[in-house]
Amino acid sequence: MIKQLVWLILFIGLTGDSISSVTTLHYDIVMKDKVIGSLDTHKRTKGDLTTYESFTSIKTKLLTKIEVDYKYDVAFNKSLLRKAKVSIVVNNKQHAETSTLWKDQQYQIIKNNKESSIQDPIQYTTILMYFKEPKQIKHCYSEQDGTMNTIIPLGNNSYKKINANGKENIYFYKNGTLQKASIDGGLVDFELILRE
Repeated sequence: MIKQLVWLILFIGLTGDSISSVTTLHYDIVMKDKVIGSLDTHKRTKGDLTTYESFTSIKTKLLTKIEVDYKYDVAFNKSLLRKAKVSIVVNNKQHAETSTLWKDQQYQIIKNNKESSIQDPIQYTTILMYFKEPKQIKHCYSEQDGTMNTIIPLGNNSYKKINANGKENIYFYKNGTLQKASIDGGLVDFELILRE
């Protein structure tokens, strides 16, 4: 009996690191009361490593048909950003690509083949805004732009995020999870609404 208990403890100890938690959120993208797309995002945690994936698909018609796909792949280790890759495809053509990599004690950022860097460790990024209300957070790294954004609390679990170009988005939370966001998309404004 003791021998079997020892084997059970060893087995649990060896497989414990392989157990991971997964959280998935689904949002509708709404413009003028019409659903024009979706955003699906996943958070996976295994030990100290947390990975995030997000895929956004928008199909609408303004003056012409527009199809936009965003893909985010982001990894954190011990709550610090380690790498991120964002790809944006518009009407089946690569529109933008940004990668961020922690290397040599700094972040190396490549956006559309132009390089830059950030020295300070990054603990909060845009993709985290779906899963973690930005309480006490003043800045947010944009994986898409490779820049720091400003976050301003508005009260009642709502926040304004201002990007490097001055565009403002408003985020609304309940129990720490993003419920709704009003997004200034440049050419179009739209809302993200959590699907129940």
